[in-house]
Amino acid sequence: MKIMKFERIKEVLKNKTVGIAGCGGLGSNCAVALARVGVGKLIIADFDVIEESNLNRQYYFHHQIGEKKVDCLKENIKLINPYIEVEAHDVKLDVKDIYDIYNGCDVLVEAFDKAEMKQIIIETNYEKLPSIPLVLGLGMAGWGNLESIHLRKSDNLYICGDEISEVSEDFPPLAPRVGIVSNMQADVVLELLLKEK
Repeated sequence: MKIMKFERIKEVLKNKTVGIAGCGGLGSNCAVALARVGVGKLIIADFDVIEESNLNRQYYFHHQIGEKKVDCLKENIKLINPYIEVEAHDVKLDVKDIYDIYNGCDVLVEAFDKAEMKQIIIETNYEKLPSIPLVLGLGMAGWGNLESIHLRKSDNLYICGDEISEVSEDFPPLAPRVGIVSNMQADVVLELLLKEK
């Protein structure tokens, strides 16, 4: 781990752009962590609206129920750090969108719920955006068993989570483990952005 004063960290980060694909539990919490440390620009995308059931793990508030996640996340980030640039896309991402929206990013964070969307972003990153590191969240359902959560690197892919626990009605995603994985993703992003060339 490199030692660096916070002022220097902010100086480096203010010129960096991070893409976040999905604004649910992983995406909203990762975005907030990155906003707090001073990443200069966040590009977020999601098509969904906030439901009451989301509040157990996503960075939204009761009065925002029924509103678009991207709009509310942008608003919440601006309350934390008014100097950050937030580019919000209200869209259900496909291969073309992933390329068009995120091709200028320094790092890309995957924060989808569905396995097929995770696969699409991995393949798109590998085929069309191979120079951009991809930080994936995989396996965070339930509670406890913290020793199973880890980071695994494979080429330009960084996987955070236990890589096993699948979300189901009997095994829901809850704030503590989702928060751990989303903050692990944010920490990996920081490590990549602050790495000396």
